[in-house]
Amino acid sequence: MNATRQPHLPAYDHRPGAGPTLVFLHYWGGSARTWDLVVDRLAGRDMLTVDFRGWSRSIGMSGPYTLRQLADDTLALIADAGVTDYVLVGHSMGGKVAQLVAATRPVGLRGIVLVGSGPAKPAAEITAEYREGLSHAYDSDESVAGARDNVLTATALPESIKTQIVSDSRSGADAARTQWPLRGIAEDVSEHTRMISVPALVVAGENDHVEPVDVLVNNLVPYLSGADFVVIPGTGHLIPLEAPADLVDAITAFAPTVSLPA
Repeated sequence: MNATRQPHLPAYDHRPGAGPTLVFLHYWGGSARTWDLVVDRLAGRDMLTVDFRGWSRSIGMSGPYTLRQLADDTLALIADAGVTDYVLVGHSMGGKVAQLVAATRPVGLRGIVLVGSGPAKPAAEITAEYREGLSHAYDSDESVAGARDNVLTATALPESIKTQIVSDSRSGADAARTQWPLRGIAEDVSEHTRMISVPALVVAGENDHVEPVDVLVNNLVPYLSGADFVVIPGTGHLIPLEAPADLVDAITAFAPTVSLPA
C-alpha cells in the first residue's frame, strides 16, 4: 500500500493491483479507513481510498470544503496516482461528490457505484431546522455515539468499529464538519447527475434512516440513465462498516467492467 500526502492534495492510499481501479469516497464523518473492511475483501484489485479535505489526515487543508472542491480534489488525486481506468465508489456525502465528478465525464471513468448516497435532489425532509440540528451531531464523543447507535446504524458492530466511528467523526476541521449539514446536503445536483454517461449502480440499506430506500428510488435513480439498484437486507446507513461482504458482492456483480479479475 502506498500512502500519499502532498500539501496541495488530500491524503490517499493506493493499493496497487488489477484494474480498473476502484476509487472509494467516504461519508460525512468518515475517512479512508471507513473502507478497510471492503478493500480487505478485494485483495488483488487496484484501489484508492481518500481522506477528504478537512478530514482525518487531511484535516490541515484549508477550505473551501464544498462538494465542488471535493470533486476537484478527487480528480486531482486520481491524476496524481496515475490512474487512467477507474470506477468511483461513493458513500453518502462521497456519493454526491462522485456524482459531480462523473458529471464532468472524465476520461478513464468506467462506472459509478453510489452507496447510501446523498441523492441528486434533496428530500423534502431536509429542512433548515433539520440541517441545523444535524450540524451538531458531531459536537462531542457522546453526540457521535448517539447518532451512531440511533440513526446511522441498524446492526450490532464490534467495539473497535464503534470507537473508529467516533474518532473519525471527531477528526474533521470545524468548517468541514458543518459544510455538509448546513449546505452540501441541501444542494440540488440533479442537473449534474443527469449528465452522467457511464453505467451506475445504486446500493441502498434496507433499514437506512439517513438515505432511505424510497428517497434513493425517487430522488436519485430517476436522474441516472438506467441505473442498477440493489437493496442490502438489514443494514443501516453505514453499509461499508455494517455489511462489507454484501457490498463487495454488489460491486463485483455490477458489471464486467467492475468485477474482480479471474
